[in-house]
Amino acid sequence: MATATAGNTIQMHYTGTLEDGTVFDSSEGRDPLQFELGSGQIIPGLDAAVTGMAEGEEKTVTIAADDAYGAHHPERVQAVPREQFPDHIPAEVGTQLQVQTPEGQTLPVVIADVSEEAVTIDANHPLAGKDLTFAVSIVGIS
Repeated sequence: MATATAGNTIQMHYTGTLEDGTVFDSSEGRDPLQFELGSGQIIPGLDAAVTGMAEGEEKTVTIAADDAYGAHHPERVQAVPREQFPDHIPAEVGTQLQVQTPEGQTLPVVIADVSEEAVTIDANHPLAGKDLTFAVSIVGIS
C-alpha cells in the first residue's frame, strides 16, 4: 500500500476544530480536498502530519499555531477614525474587506470592533494564533 510522500497528489476528507471543539472547516458533504503534498498548498503542520499516511488511514492531529497560520500580530490590528471610514461600507463586526496598502498591494481585513470613534480592522488571518485540530482520512494517493 502506498504511503504519502512529497510530490504525491493526496485526496483527503477532514474536519478542522478549534480548542473548544468549534468546527471551522470540513469537507463533509463535499468532494475530498485534493492537493500536492509538500507543495505549500496546505498549512505546514498538516502537510507534515499527512506525510507517511497510507490510503484508508485516519488520524487526528493538533497543529500548533506556528505551524498553521502563525502568531496573531497586534501590529496588524488598526483603528481607523470613523470620519476616515467610507460611509458606503457597512461598519459591522465580522465584515470582510479588502484594503490597499501604500505600496499598492491588496490586503484582506476583517472588521474586529466598531465604536463611535473608530472602526478597528484586523489584517491577521482569522485563525492566526490558534492551535488547530484536524481529523483526517486519506481517500486517495497518486
